[in-house]
Amino acid sequence: MALYRDSAVVLRTYKLREADRIVVLMTRGHGKVRAVAKGVRKTGSKFGSRLEPGSAIAVQLYEGRGDLDGVSQTETTESHPLTRGDLSRMGHAAAILEAVDQVAQEGEPDVRLHDMLVGGLGVIERSNPPAVVAGFYLKLLGAEGVAPDLNSCSSCGESPDRLFWAPEVGALHCGSCGGGRPLSPETLTLARAVLGGGLNAVLDLPAGPVVHDLEDFASALLENHIERRLRAIRVLHDG
Repeated sequence: MALYRDSAVVLRTYKLREADRIVVLMTRGHGKVRAVAKGVRKTGSKFGSRLEPGSAIAVQLYEGRGDLDGVSQTETTESHPLTRGDLSRMGHAAAILEAVDQVAQEGEPDVRLHDMLVGGLGVIERSNPPAVVAGFYLKLLGAEGVAPDLNSCSSCGESPDRLFWAPEVGALHCGSCGGGRPLSPETLTLARAVLGGGLNAVLDLPAGPVVHDLEDFASALLENHIERRLRAIRVLHDG
């Protein structure tokens, strides 16, 4: 039974049998890993409390015979107590955990993605800025190499004063090339800032219509990339 150790963030969990759980981990050295944590649903299990979504852990796992490995030891490295006691923080954390879960590939190491997630959860814990989800989604798309050109029309290459989001092609159009969903100049300016190295300035912005529009735009871009709807961001908006 081969053992291995890694740093990880718990992306999600679900029940298995009477006392076990399957945990989905974003590990630093092994990519996304699904593993069985035995006995964690028993009353008083300290092991289980370390495997809640969003927990950052040092974990020892053993290789399984099938698609599931096993969890043998865990140690909490970041517990995020403020996040666990605040609905807004919990909603933001759930939104970025789901995004990473959808983008990460099982068994394919992605140190940058792991570190982005750890950093995002840390920002939520410390200050929980209104634009944290939008910023994370845009940076995630940039890291994946699929962020659209925000400066010119994807069809004609022109750079007009007004650009439109065309979700059916996952790109921006000018009015002459079909248009699409209107984007305010302010939203485009913020999105360009995030992708151009100005994330911190965007995170300093207070809540308001422009930040909300930026989050809508970033969510639409990510959903187009993964070809499915994001549930956590919808719950966050409904709340």
